[in-house]
Amino acid sequence: MTITPLMPVYPRCGVRPVRGEGAYLISEDGSRYLDFASGIAVNALGHGHPALVKAIAEQAAMLMHVSNLYGSPQGEHFAQRLIDISFADTVFFTNSGAEAVECAIKTARRYHYVNGAPERHKIITFANAFHGRTLGTISATNQPKMRDGFEPLLPGFEVLAFNDLAAVEKAVDEKTAGFMLEPIQGEGGILPATPEFLAGLRKLCDDHGLLLIFDEVQCGYGRTGRMWAYEHYGVTPDIMAVAKGIGGGFPLGACLVTEEAAKGMTFGTHGSTYGGNPLAMAAGEAVLSVMQEAGFLENVRAMGERLRAGLEQMIPNHDHLFESVRGTGLMLGLKVKAETRDFVAHLRDKHKLLTVAAADNVVRILPPLIIDESHVAECLEKLSAAARSYEAKA
Repeated sequence: MTITPLMPVYPRCGVRPVRGEGAYLISEDGSRYLDFASGIAVNALGHGHPALVKAIAEQAAMLMHVSNLYGSPQGEHFAQRLIDISFADTVFFTNSGAEAVECAIKTARRYHYVNGAPERHKIITFANAFHGRTLGTISATNQPKMRDGFEPLLPGFEVLAFNDLAAVEKAVDEKTAGFMLEPIQGEGGILPATPEFLAGLRKLCDDHGLLLIFDEVQCGYGRTGRMWAYEHYGVTPDIMAVAKGIGGGFPLGACLVTEEAAKGMTFGTHGSTYGGNPLAMAAGEAVLSVMQEAGFLENVRAMGERLRAGLEQMIPNHDHLFESVRGTGLMLGLKVKAETRDFVAHLRDKHKLLTVAAADNVVRILPPLIIDESHVAECLEKLSAAARSYEAKA
């Protein structure tokens, strides 16, 4: 037998973490890495945060799981807290971002079905987006690397160019249910929607009775220095998928919806065995409580500005390798003039700095939201040293 025990769908590197401390990961060989990947924007509170560890341990000893056939005081309380700080009126809890997006798709289609317009099933999505790896979510993209070999895919999606409002206006027809997009694309290269684009989509929805779906799985939950990325635009969705940072590393996602948009989601239309379990709710409550502490989001914004300024100042010193910086808060992208995955591996293997590759030759820098000035300085030092040694290697 030649296949590995873990199905070989990931090109796993040589880093083998066994422990985490704040903004650091420690490998089984004792190597210490500055983790500016955060499990791809998941470990919002870093590793081993005492409030999160305590909440999970205490809830695990009390009650981990019950069927959703029973009442959920834990889920009701956490859902209300999310409602109080967002546009939403109701919440469905999931175990992942892909599940949250699936719920969003079903909610949008069901809305038009109960309104007597079942033909309105087409959801317009946008190029280079990433919404997950289920059959439904890969059907919403145009990326061959995720779609090839899995056809036939789910019908009812049309993929258009990102930030091209004219193309959207032309594509809207009697089959259109709404639009789904990341306000800031993550895998696509830390690309933000323009304010005009989001405002235009909102107006199209209002004018034609369509639904606006935001995928804030990566860009939401404090990552940009605001609780939600849509707050930077002054545009609210009807449906929003969130995950990653919401559980601080514990598997958790949520689909947030207005009362109007949720009108079709009645008994029996959707479900999840594990979604909203008491253990997940405890983790979510702990993360949210930390994020709502005075100064937390202000610190995310301040560290984001400090890190971005440092990156911009560093570019002229290595302008044959670094090109530009993009992003908001602690969701930053460094565009490089090299093969991105090769440079990310160089950062990791030679300089013990963990980052994530993205499209458009962008290195994603997604540190825990609890970093301080010392972590920013260490990251910049490692990046500069890596640029010098990469130059020598080249």
